[in-house]
Amino acid sequence: MAYTTIKKPSDYFNTVLYAGNGSTQSITGVNFQPDLVYVKGRNTSSKYPTIFDSVRGATKRLTTFSTNVEDTHPTMLSSFDSDGWTSGADDQTNASGTNYVCWNWLASNTTASNTDGSITSTVSANTTSGFSIVSYTGTGSAATVGHGLGVAPKMIITKTRNTVDSWYVYHTSLGASKRLGLNAEDAAATSSTYWNDTEPTNSVFSLNTNSGNNGSGVTMIAYCFADVKGFSKFGSYTGNGSTDGTFVYTGFKPAFVMIKVTNVSQYWTIFDNKREGYNVTGKTLFPNLSNSEGSFLPDGIDFVSNGIKFRSDATAMNASGNTYIYMAFAENPLVGDNPATAR
Repeated sequence: MAYTTIKKPSDYFNTVLYAGNGSTQSITGVNFQPDLVYVKGRNTSSKYPTIFDSVRGATKRLTTFSTNVEDTHPTMLSSFDSDGWTSGADDQTNASGTNYVCWNWLASNTTASNTDGSITSTVSANTTSGFSIVSYTGTGSAATVGHGLGVAPKMIITKTRNTVDSWYVYHTSLGASKRLGLNAEDAAATSSTYWNDTEPTNSVFSLNTNSGNNGSGVTMIAYCFADVKGFSKFGSYTGNGSTDGTFVYTGFKPAFVMIKVTNVSQYWTIFDNKREGYNVTGKTLFPNLSNSEGSFLPDGIDFVSNGIKFRSDATAMNASGNTYIYMAFAENPLVGDNPATAR
């Protein structure tokens, strides 16, 4: 399947900053009705990195720093709206005096049954932007699950909903024998039980016997991402241990970057184009930690017109000889007649 060129990435992914008011408020400025909302309080460590999606339904929370089961909170995200979403008074998403960031992705705003795999899944897929949300129930034995993208995903993030277990991450640069844990600092682990040693295809991803993504009777959610020229990129690089760091070509000026070192233990990091809005971007948040935002990596990274330039030798993103994976989404693409400008 050939994707349509995306000239305005903010129609499919957007970062929004807001201040909590301790009551009810509409979070607007997203530019679309989001299907995936990832929220984190910026100035306090008591506000957890929290994910909501339209397939599981508004009010259903998962937290990426923990192995906890899904729970229901009517006053966190109460509805997905035409230009964003609505929060109640819960302090995880709307505490007075707390500043928040939310990262928002568009799937299809609807769901469909998918029978491409041996497990029937429920899918909300956007084949233009290469993003789908997939709900399924595990079997405990080798199986396949339809993802609805029409091309092979480059990154898949799964989480058990009704049992305590880790977040599993497949990344194309690691291959189908390895996984990372989004809630953990661990280096990549190896086992055929994760993805059945089988790379995703244009219709399905594969599972084996691991309870973390295919336990018998376990309800699961998966977020699947494909490369789309000028909009999204999933790749790897090797750190050089210098403040004149490695350059990673993405083909666009990034709006969002998430990074993980794969050969040693270290936290995940997220940078975006809104919280500072200029180079060098040093403020980071952590999917596997509840820490508040801070300049933990003060020499950080530059978002340039065609990729990422590292300005730190920190182990989390650019230590000499270490291998890293990343996911990135665009602010401005270098496709068609679009100009992309550096900051």
